[in-house]
Amino acid sequence: MNSHKRGEKRNYENEEPGTRKTANAPLRVLIIAPSLDIQGGQSRQAVRLISGLQQEASLNVDFLPHNPRLSRPWQILQKIKYVRTLFTTMAYWFLLLTRVGKYDLIHIFSASYYSYLFSAAPAILVARLYRKKCILNYRSGEADDHLRNWRLTAIPIMRLSHVIVVPSGYLVEVFAQFGLAARAIHNIVELDRFRFRERRPLRPTFLVSRLLEPLYNVACVLRAFALIQKRFPEASLTVAADGWLRPELEKLSRELSLQNTKFIGFVPFEKMPELYDAAEIYLTATDLDNMPSSITECMASGVPVVTTDAGGIPFIVTHEETCLMVSRDDHEAMAAAAMRDEWIKLYHSLATSRGDSRAQNDENLVRGARTAKPCLRPGHESASRKHPDSLGTNN
Repeated sequence: MNSHKRGEKRNYENEEPGTRKTANAPLRVLIIAPSLDIQGGQSRQAVRLISGLQQEASLNVDFLPHNPRLSRPWQILQKIKYVRTLFTTMAYWFLLLTRVGKYDLIHIFSASYYSYLFSAAPAILVARLYRKKCILNYRSGEADDHLRNWRLTAIPIMRLSHVIVVPSGYLVEVFAQFGLAARAIHNIVELDRFRFRERRPLRPTFLVSRLLEPLYNVACVLRAFALIQKRFPEASLTVAADGWLRPELEKLSRELSLQNTKFIGFVPFEKMPELYDAAEIYLTATDLDNMPSSITECMASGVPVVTTDAGGIPFIVTHEETCLMVSRDDHEAMAAAAMRDEWIKLYHSLATSRGDSRAQNDENLVRGARTAKPCLRPGHESASRKHPDSLGTNN
């Protein structure tokens, strides 16, 4: 037990977490979230949040991953399907029981369904067991289906959290439908990591970085790109993601006879700014979403976005102002949006100048830049707003 003389300054760095009572002590916060070993927005937002909060003198922030790495002799088990789930989950629950009691506030990141059931729900229950204040940071665009069909495990346990935080107004509305009050705190974008540049002239260089899983419908992007490439053979597409659908999507790419299409797999977050900088147009055809970081990162980089109207996306971007928006699972509309008339003129000027001299090529590029509509940026209305061939619906 620590003893202190009256008036003596306490050294909290060497004090056992959870034992202090002094108001001047740093608030000890435990953030529980997926580590970067799991690809996705949760892990990236957790890293950004921790990095920022650790600069605050009033906080002492630690991290507990949903997916802890086992000690070396046991790591082989995490390479075996199903077995890794069992042992990783057991290790995670053990860490919850041994660490949560040492902190003042527990901040729990959550997705939906089984991820919620095995990761977030136990963390809430353990926090309440130790009488700790806890925040549920729910981040899944599948909230409506989750809350509607998992009522026994979802809503009652969520009510045990002291605050529910979500990243968008969309999820605030969803939670309200089930009698749950949620507060919106938006995703973090570290602007200093991204280089903003206007795309003038705009080139047919496309990027998609959504996980290769059914929810994100990358197949729709490939079909849209096939239509784009029929008109502009020089167009290229980079698929910067991984997932269990990769073999199937690579097969689809071959069946569509796509050229200049690269599947480069998982890209670490620190390398993503380079990909955004190299891209000219971003395509995302997700069927259900919340507040995708990829879209806000594109905006930070000056990359025009063609997106579906899934979930919370209309809450963060507006058709023909900060993006071009189309209906879900409509590859023809997506391709058409990516080939708007002003863009087409630029593509043709680039394509026809390929065999010209450098001086002629530069002249064509300058002419294209003068006639191009500006890059879509937050707060800047596109010149195409009144274009007669506009696609999609205003939101």
